[in-house]
Amino acid sequence: MSSSIMPNELMNYLPGKILGTSDNLKWNGVEFRSYRYTGHDVELPAFYDYMLVSYCHGKTNMERKCDGKWRKTTCKPGVVSLLTRSQKSHWYWREDIDVNHLYISPKFFLEVASDVMENYVSDIALEDILRIDDPLVTSAINMIAQESKDEGIGGSLYVESIARQLIIHLLRKYASVVMRPFDKTGELSFTQMRTIEDYIDANLSKNLDLKSIASQINLGTTSFMRYFKKTNGKTAYAFVLECRLKRAKSLLKDTNLPIKEIALASGFSDQAHLTRLFQRQYQSTPAVYRHEKENHCNAFSLHKISNDIKKFR
Repeated sequence: MSSSIMPNELMNYLPGKILGTSDNLKWNGVEFRSYRYTGHDVELPAFYDYMLVSYCHGKTNMERKCDGKWRKTTCKPGVVSLLTRSQKSHWYWREDIDVNHLYISPKFFLEVASDVMENYVSDIALEDILRIDDPLVTSAINMIAQESKDEGIGGSLYVESIARQLIIHLLRKYASVVMRPFDKTGELSFTQMRTIEDYIDANLSKNLDLKSIASQINLGTTSFMRYFKKTNGKTAYAFVLECRLKRAKSLLKDTNLPIKEIALASGFSDQAHLTRLFQRQYQSTPAVYRHEKENHCNAFSLHKISNDIKKFR
């Protein structure tokens, strides 16, 4: 939504001291920011992401209004506040506090939910709860906060695995899920397949993976693999390989590019990789296929020239 704000825009509305961020860590679907705040009385626009606020230091009476209703509680270390996306809010507190903010993108939330529900999920509403005392949620946020400082090996995968478990827990206890109308055949729709095909075609020269393809229609990899095979009678891997070979075949026929360049443009690791798979599929190497097409074109051109000459005699 154009009226929704991103995590890095919060300071425009709620000034405070930034204690830490995950801005340069390239995490998937998750952002982390830590703040030190004095007391505030502030109205905030809706956030694009789902937001979890974990209280780390300081104790204060907290009041918050969402959807026209004021709620009051005491917030202290170990307590977490939940705020769904696209929801305006008004916050009021008096004491100094340190807080961790964890933001989860709707795309990532939907992906995990679709895998868990084994169905298409169109929307998720996280409950707007000012205070939960949930050690699992607090622990997950603390682990992600620590990783933002340590930047250990495999940090992105580590954070993603924690976030997935956290999302599943939130789905079980603090969220409502809206399912898409389900096709009883268990197949992908025409629109979904067109989205997938367009994405694959645009990224064929790159290192495509199931997760990135599935995310285009907000599915996790497990659900995506099942629906894709049901729809097409083949795996997504086989489909991508078929697309790569078709592109290579077209480039061999219609361009004078070196075969090495054609291999890379079609998404193969090198010419040898293309040659091996091309021969398996078409019983011909790329070089032989190109030579045969050139001879065919030359023969066709000579035949046409001969016919044209006959017309003028």
